[in-house]
Amino acid sequence: MPLDKQPEQPAQQPGQPNRFRFFWWIFTLTGILLLPLLVNTVFRNPAEISWSDFEQRLLSRNVVDRITVVNGDYAEIYIKRSFGQDPLFKEAFKPLIGKEPYEGPHYKLNIGSVESFDRKLEAAQQKYHTAGVAVSYEKRSGWFWGLLGWTIPLLVMFFWWQYMVRRSGGGSSAFNFGKSTATLLDKANKSTVTFEQVAGLEEAKMEVREIVDFLKSPQAFTRLGAKIPKGVILVGPPGTGKTLLARAVAGEAQVPFFTISGSEFVEMFVGVGASRVRDLFKRAKEKAPCIVFIDEIDAIGRSRGRNALFTGASDERESTLNQLLTEMDGFGTNTGVIVLAATNRADMLDPALLRPGRFDRHIYLELPNLTEREAIFKVHQRPLVMDDSIDTKVLAGQTPGFSGADIANICNEAALIAARHKEEKISRQDFFDAIDRIVAGLEKKSKIISPEEKRVIAFHEAGHAVASWLLTHIDPLVKVSIIPRGKSLGAAWYLPEEKQLRTRTSFYEHLSATLAGRAAEEIIFGEISSGALDDLEKATKEAYMMVACYGFSKKIGHISFYDSTGQHDSSIQKPYSEETGRLIDEEVRNLISEAYTQANNLLVQHKPVLIRLADKLLEKEVLLKEDLEKILGERARNTEYDQTALEAVYTT
Repeated sequence: MPLDKQPEQPAQQPGQPNRFRFFWWIFTLTGILLLPLLVNTVFRNPAEISWSDFEQRLLSRNVVDRITVVNGDYAEIYIKRSFGQDPLFKEAFKPLIGKEPYEGPHYKLNIGSVESFDRKLEAAQQKYHTAGVAVSYEKRSGWFWGLLGWTIPLLVMFFWWQYMVRRSGGGSSAFNFGKSTATLLDKANKSTVTFEQVAGLEEAKMEVREIVDFLKSPQAFTRLGAKIPKGVILVGPPGTGKTLLARAVAGEAQVPFFTISGSEFVEMFVGVGASRVRDLFKRAKEKAPCIVFIDEIDAIGRSRGRNALFTGASDERESTLNQLLTEMDGFGTNTGVIVLAATNRADMLDPALLRPGRFDRHIYLELPNLTEREAIFKVHQRPLVMDDSIDTKVLAGQTPGFSGADIANICNEAALIAARHKEEKISRQDFFDAIDRIVAGLEKKSKIISPEEKRVIAFHEAGHAVASWLLTHIDPLVKVSIIPRGKSLGAAWYLPEEKQLRTRTSFYEHLSATLAGRAAEEIIFGEISSGALDDLEKATKEAYMMVACYGFSKKIGHISFYDSTGQHDSSIQKPYSEETGRLIDEEVRNLISEAYTQANNLLVQHKPVLIRLADKLLEKEVLLKEDLEKILGERARNTEYDQTALEAVYTT
């Protein structure tokens, strides 16, 4: 081996604890704790003496200063200080350190019992006329238990501190306690998600793609004097693809990408969150240009005015937020660091965090429409083995209000259902079963239902079906079932239209259709049941929305008490007076009563149809759109909404 080349030592893995150093500290601490015991054992161990020697050598010469009886087992004998240079006692007075005489005890005498020792000592003192010896009695614990008594708490505190440091991501050193725990994605371990794998978010992709293009070729923007936004925040309901879009940015951008969750900044120790924010931006500036992604930023970005009465001014979250505000737009330079954040609670964020200069660009992600859902289905169907009967447009029409995560779940459930049935390919019916399972729950044919209860359920669902079919402002009905699913004993499936506005008539007729199930029970059986609990809950909430939010009540007027900022959600005081509250309650009762009366009158007029539909439900348990048309006739329409492709969903 050449002399100028030393063998390479294996590098220690980052974050791997140094076990040798850890155990070295343990051995050192144990040695320090045992040192007093060692000194006392070696240098301060008195010589044992028998009773005859004690009586003849000590008591007879009157050299005993005092005697201490310990635990009734042995006696410690102390020699008078004036006899320290006596050749007879020189060994007992051998000094430990320096030239000062050894204070004792100088001798140790084992006694049989305290009573026997007292009698013999009293007799010996009378014999040698040495009655001035003081005798004391002490209770002492063993040195081992005494040592444990004050070493165990120290060891517990030491190990607790080590555990808290490791738990907080600080590794084996307390100096890493305030370090950022962000994950760095670079060329070696970059994300594999691209913009092609993100469907249904075309406007949002265009916004964030501009940031990626700026990082790749900044000259195309800076030549016109443009500046890249310092921060971009993604806002939208859960499952709309905020984190997925951030992963696509990490995969497309050719710069370092730091990712961290908002909850990772907050710890039980005050000041740790602010320290981690400083460390994160320090690392980001060293890697600039780069992107910092903070997921669920509402964990640290909540408005500082809220809960001030309970948390106080020194709240850990507030100090972390203040440091984040300073790092994003303060006196310090922050060139080349772009902050990308995501949240579904933008109403809770502090206004100072959302202002231009910090988060210059706000991207709102909404639930996908019909076209976007079709594109999302195509993305998630790529790895699936499907037959030719599947129409993606039909599936998109059957999932209004579904997010991208819901659609991904439907595709996975369809594959699981097909595998459970030992099919070679996924069929259209597998997708329909997956949609039904996600919307209404797992089908429970084994649930025990008596014939009387089944008849009540059939007329209840038939009431919903008849009212929905005859009222023209209700979404199209495509399926009615009395098979239990999840917590429901029966269900009716509708096909919501893609509308942005709803009229008062539409709300009112929806209330009537919701209450039609209970009205059918009262018409047929003369009694109502508890099966309308979910209907009553939905009707009550919708009626309060009509009166207090949408201004559909003539007595209340065109006034809305809806708070889009969410500031009154946790408020004890309502935004209206008690008199207005009583008026709102009265209007809601009148509204629900009128809607119930309308449903009751409608079902009374079409009672024969109601009975025929309920009997058909008892016979087949599931009625599709074509079955409903045979009994109720063709449904009148009030809209030009094209459902040509969607009406074929449940006809096979």
